[in-house]
This record gives sequence, C-alpha cells and structure tokens, in this order.
Amino acid sequence: MRVLLTGATGVIGTELVHRLHAAAHDHEHTLVRVARRPADDPLVRWRIGEEPPPAALGGHWDVIVHAAASTRWTLTRPEAIAANIDPLRAVLALAGRDTHLVHVSTAYVGGVRNPEDLRGAEFEGYRNGYEWSKARCEQIAREEHPGPLTLVRPPLVVGRRGSGEIARFSGPYTIFQALVSGLAAVVVGDPAGYAEISPVDEVAEVIAAAVLGPPPQHPRTEVVAAGHASLTLDAMLDVICATLNECRTAQGAAPIERPPLVSGDTWNRFFLPLADQYLSPFQSQAVKLLAMFQSYTSMTRPFEPTRPVSDPAQVLAASVRYWAARKPRLALARPEPWTLLAGPG
Repeated sequence: MRVLLTGATGVIGTELVHRLHAAAHDHEHTLVRVARRPADDPLVRWRIGEEPPPAALGGHWDVIVHAAASTRWTLTRPEAIAANIDPLRAVLALAGRDTHLVHVSTAYVGGVRNPEDLRGAEFEGYRNGYEWSKARCEQIAREEHPGPLTLVRPPLVVGRRGSGEIARFSGPYTIFQALVSGLAAVVVGDPAGYAEISPVDEVAEVIAAAVLGPPPQHPRTEVVAAGHASLTLDAMLDVICATLNECRTAQGAAPIERPPLVSGDTWNRFFLPLADQYLSPFQSQAVKLLAMFQSYTSMTRPFEPTRPVSDPAQVLAASVRYWAARKPRLALARPEPWTLLAGPG
C-alpha cells in the first residue's frame, strides 16, 4: 500500500508518522512524507499549490493524508485561498478514482455563522479565514474527489495524553505563556462555556485507523472531542493555573495568580474601549491575540464526537507540564503587571 502524507513535519503529521511506523510490522505500506521545508533527506520538498508536484509523487496512491495547512486565525481571504484551498486542489490532482483521501479538517468548520460579525462578509459568516477555508476545503473534497473520503475534525490540539509531548508549541500554548508573563491581565469569555481540546496522539490514532483500515463506502466524518464531558472555560483556567503553580513551586518560583474572567460582551462594550487608549502597542497586540481564543474556549454547546476524548483535564495538565519542562525560562518567569501609559491630553 502506497501512502502519501502532506504536512509531515507539522504537529499532527509528526505524530502520525510515529503511529504509521509503529504499525509497519502489522500493515505493509510505503509512506512518502511531504513538507514545505524538509528537515531531512527522506522527506520530499513541495510547496503545495505554488509549484508542480515533484516527480517522486507520480504514480498511483492508495491513500493520501492531507494534513498540510495554515492554522493562522488572521488569514485574509486571499491568504486563506493560497494557504489551504489551492494546496487541496493540487493534492486532489494526484488522487485516482480509488484513492482514499483522508483530509485533516477542524471541528470548528461548523463556525459561528454570523454575517454581522466584523469579518463576516469576507468569510461568509465564519469567524476567520482559517475556519472559512477549512469549510470550503471540505466542500471541495466532497464535490471533486470521486474516491473514498474521510474527514477528520479535531478541535484545539494539545500534547499526548500521558506525557504531554508534542512536536511544536502553538495555538492554546499561547495562553500558558500569557498567564505566566502577566499579559493575561484578564481572560475574556463565558466561564460556563465549553472549551474543547484533543490530545495529538488520539487524533493521530483516528487518522492511522483510517489509513490502515478499509476505505469507507460513503464519505465519513470523524470528530475527536470530549463533547459534554469537555472542560468549561472556568475549569480549563483552573487546571492550567494549578498545574503551572505545581511546576513553579517544585522549582522554588512564586505561584501566579489566576486572572479574573470577564464576559465577552462586558469586555468589548466597556473595558476595552476605555482601556485601549492607555495600553502600549505590545499590550494592545496581546489583548487582540488572546481575544481570538474567546470564541474557541467558551462555546455555547460542545461538539458531537465520533471519537470521545475522556478526562480532558488530565490531558491538559500533562500538556502544561511538558511545556513547562521544555520552556523553563518562560514557565518560571516572574509575571510583569500591566502599567498604563499616560492618556491623551
């Protein structure tokens, strides 16, 4: 069986490579890994969507796992097309009629369809270019790929369940650093809102099962999430702060204080308009960055998983410990309280 993996050096791609290599003795397959900037020779370099595929990618593919994507929430519409939609079309050109396409999407393709949002017109009601492009990719895959199709939808991805290990710190790890540094003076969101996370090894397990198992007769969607067992934003903040302080205490560092929670409506209507004029450019950028997490960590209803994630608090705590062990200078830093600039006049 010949398998192509794009995004092989990404968070999910790296974990999937481990899974498929571990299964090699039970399932005979040839894995060809693709990345934009390969770190070693066995990887095939391909700037997907920007250049023709290398000769090494010719021939028939039994399975194509398309995990390459830009997950930036600040993508403009043209950037989102170039980063996510064009690469999918390039990958589809390599697929045959019986190629099983396993497309890594996101649980947030459902989006919050509100055209009145600031960027709603640009992204047809989705919250950002990443969500919009992933939803469009799913539509393209369903309409244009004639063969078997599996869509895998994880929410925010963190480290392995047991060890917290992960290939790269991004996405939710920004929150850890913001809490330790003092940049998160407040956390904006609904305390009772759902905050969905999934461990990277369980996401990779679902993808590996799709790769090695029989292709589906009809398009299949796998959602890796905790559903009604997911953490609330309030509980998530408790776990992160408690685990960070556990790590800090063990190293003789003073504990951090848990920042207060402020509802999004209150923050946007009252606090931010009043405070913004007094914030430094760095503080203002930090506020905007953290605000992007608001809709992802305080959802009004959870996802409906096909692969339930159990005990997400344990998963999150392991991820915090791994981050703290790999980033001790950041994890043990002394929080710097905010200071306001002099107001106008």
